[in-house]
Amino acid sequence: MNMHSLRPVAFDHPDAVQLNDEVQLEYAERYGDDGDATWLDPGMFVPPHGLYLLAYDGRGRPVASGGWRPQDANDEAYSDGDAELKRMFVIREARGHGLARRILAALEEDARAAGRTRMVLETGTKQPEAINLYASSGYAPCAKFGLYRFDELSRCYAKPLNPAAAAARPEPTAVTA
Repeated sequence: MNMHSLRPVAFDHPDAVQLNDEVQLEYAERYGDDGDATWLDPGMFVPPHGLYLLAYDGRGRPVASGGWRPQDANDEAYSDGDAELKRMFVIREARGHGLARRILAALEEDARAAGRTRMVLETGTKQPEAINLYASSGYAPCAKFGLYRFDELSRCYAKPLNPAAAAARPEPTAVTA
């Protein structure tokens, strides 16, 4: 019996802002900095060209978040057709209930329906739970991209959203730790 509901919201919705503030504090705690400095505009997550989801518990409290935004080839090493996963987060007391996996699956399905061909994400070595989630969900290390592509703690992963398109595309360059 799953008492958590997933709802699409605007990235600047008060509940989304609250969870984003919490994830930034966790990043700061884990990495000893000010959190993720990646610039995000609420317009990047507007359906059908992006999506931001929140999970709410049975009492209506926001407990988890995640979104995808479109990316195409640019000077930060993205590829045409990419959907970038952003702000995947589950508050401490709601962890261990499969919320991140549910959000991830919903975001992948939405990005696939929007015509995106690959889901990509950047995480860090101080987030082993995230790395385990992505590896167990079919993500493989890929060439680094984004704001933190030159950071030694950064790890980038990708997963084809359309197996037929993946077969036609050359394999991305693997990155060694």
